[in-house]
Amino acid sequence: MRTTDVVVIGGGIHGCSTALHLALRGLKAILVEKDYAGRHASGVNAGGVRQLARDLAEIPLSIASMNLWERIEELVGDDCDFESHGTVLVAENEEELASFRVRVDDMRLRGFTHEEMIDRAELKRLVPAVADHCPGGVVSRRDGAADPFRTTQAFRRRAIEKGAEVLEGVAVTGLSKIGANWRVETSAGTIEAPKVVNAAGAWADRIAAMLGEPVPLAVVAPMLMVTSRVPVFIQPVVILRGRKLSFKQLGNGTVVIGGGHLAMAYRDRNETVIDWDKLAISARTVWELFPAMRAATIVRAWAGIEAYMPDGIPVVGASSTSEGVYHQFGFSTHGFQLGPGTGAMMAELVATGSTNTPIDGLGIERFRG
Repeated sequence: MRTTDVVVIGGGIHGCSTALHLALRGLKAILVEKDYAGRHASGVNAGGVRQLARDLAEIPLSIASMNLWERIEELVGDDCDFESHGTVLVAENEEELASFRVRVDDMRLRGFTHEEMIDRAELKRLVPAVADHCPGGVVSRRDGAADPFRTTQAFRRRAIEKGAEVLEGVAVTGLSKIGANWRVETSAGTIEAPKVVNAAGAWADRIAAMLGEPVPLAVVAPMLMVTSRVPVFIQPVVILRGRKLSFKQLGNGTVVIGGGHLAMAYRDRNETVIDWDKLAISARTVWELFPAMRAATIVRAWAGIEAYMPDGIPVVGASSTSEGVYHQFGFSTHGFQLGPGTGAMMAELVATGSTNTPIDGLGIERFRG
């Protein structure tokens, strides 16, 4: 039997960030990860550090995270290859541009100013290679991108340096309340703690079910592909809404292409199977929007296993059935940017029982019944 202050279940960027921030608050955390840190969504995503086009319920967490991203090296001892060249949402026609303007106007009425409308001239200045028919878009100028696996490992290392313990290759097999503590049964023995954080990603619904909190979590596998090297022609991350596309060029000239097309996911086997027909749709979109890419070739493709919630936003906050348990999962293919800030918020919530970062609308109780 081992004891600690907090057991964190899951070793993605969210679990590692929470373990670090708990340690910074003087709490001892044991993080339990069934594979290795960053094995799934956190280590293989596109690395977008994006405030742009988020659900209103996520925006406070996203803003808090952005403040940490801008001093990421101070926080984790590694710059995580973070670069801030902005994210641009491209409108492919005037109708799309008008719909973007409605959202940006609404955001400003709510006090959020990070999304900015841009016309054709500013779009061409920011993304010179974009097709001429695009009339403008939206930019979030502080946004950027980072190396996802490197970032997750940096949070893991710094958490350990500050006193957290990370158990990899260890699966959680049971969770029950024993007096004032939670007993976490694992494949490497039993751990007891008064607090537990469920950051188990695509497996988090199984932890929630142990608490009598079933959630309609879908297991998905967003696909990505990377091209051969081409001359540098773009700095911001580019996204579309009408067609599925995210697009960024790395420092070595290769281009990472994603956007939400899904592979088949088999979470019990830790496997994904690529759907090449869907990837071809993404490749065609790139061909049409960026003529400079027409000479590039696809080098490889991959997919990570992630959790997707029906409303597309995460489950963050205290359990609705079990005192001392907190949920942090279901980031629905856009959780990477939220990792630093959500970990800080969760550590505050666990340590003090409240948080200064609004998380209204993100609780697991929204799925009750």
